Amino acid sequence: MKAWVIEKFGEPNIFKEADLPIPEVLPNHVLIRVAATSVNQVDLKIRQGILGDITPDFPAILHGDVAGVIEAVGEGVHRFKAGDEVYACAGGVKGLGGALAEYMLADNNLVAFKPKSLTMAEAAALPLVSITAWEGLIDRAQIQPRQKVLVYGATGGVGHIVVQLAKWVGATVYALISSDEKAIIANKIGAGFAINYRQQPVEEFVTEFTDGQGFDVVFDTVGNDNLQNAFKAARLNGTVVSLVSISKQDLTLLHAKGLTLHLVYMLIPMLYGVGRSHHGEILWKLAQLVDEKKLRPLLDFQIFSLAEIAEAHRHAESGQAVGKVVVKL
Repeated sequence: MKAWVIEKFGEPNIFKEADLPIPEVLPNHVLIRVAATSVNQVDLKIRQGILGDITPDFPAILHGDVAGVIEAVGEGVHRFKAGDEVYACAGGVKGLGGALAEYMLADNNLVAFKPKSLTMAEAAALPLVSITAWEGLIDRAQIQPRQKVLVYGATGGVGHIVVQLAKWVGATVYALISSDEKAIIANKIGAGFAINYRQQPVEEFVTEFTDGQGFDVVFDTVGNDNLQNAFKAARLNGTVVSLVSISKQDLTLLHAKGLTLHLVYMLIPMLYGVGRSHHGEILWKLAQLVDEKKLRPLLDFQIFSLAEIAEAHRHAESGQAVGKVVVKL
């Protein structure tokens, strides 16, 4: 099969085309003929060498997100058959081959039927960010109707799903954005209020929108030092969800306000082989929400081919992309 691999860490132009054997179909696995994948922050960091400890062996096939058609099923697989259209986040990390190839082997527990109303490219944009959003917002924060939910990076990969899920639950969503263009997008996908963080410091918008009390749930997709802003924005006994906390932080505000902090690392089931069926279950539920028109992926205006994988990574790193960067085979 054709694949695009990395043999060392580096810039986007490090990808090379290679001919590799098609993966052997293992028990409880499915072989997916890849139609599309999408670029996530973890893919960029693995390629850069920032996450060397979770990198697949070289030559490494990156990318976890996949949408495609099942080519074959292994022993013990009963839910799927050849010809089924599916989507998943199922590899691209240590021990698991990725989606930058014509075929991808996937644990069937990580896989779900593709939403019927989406194209392959649209479906490929959803898995990692949707699972992350669901784990943080539904599983961990357990948000409730009428709560006030503040979302950092509301038009980004995870953020745009958080906005839609929070609206679906019945919460009031406050989207932090950086431009008028992104404010329009945030409102269109379900945010009740769009706040330009470049124009309003955290203390100011907390006063304006919560009478100084703070938000019930703060979903921080930026993380690291931005955690301090998230702590400031949360109400007493409120909840903060973060995706990135590889840093040293002062926990004074966390203690003084009695906050609950949840850190989401959605790769754990793939890396350690635990809880994989829950990821499949989330994707089944997401597909239903999508087909009920309660949730849609936000795709960047540029869609790349597999041969343009370097350009896709470069665009994702530029900070100019809105929503997900998608790659089609």
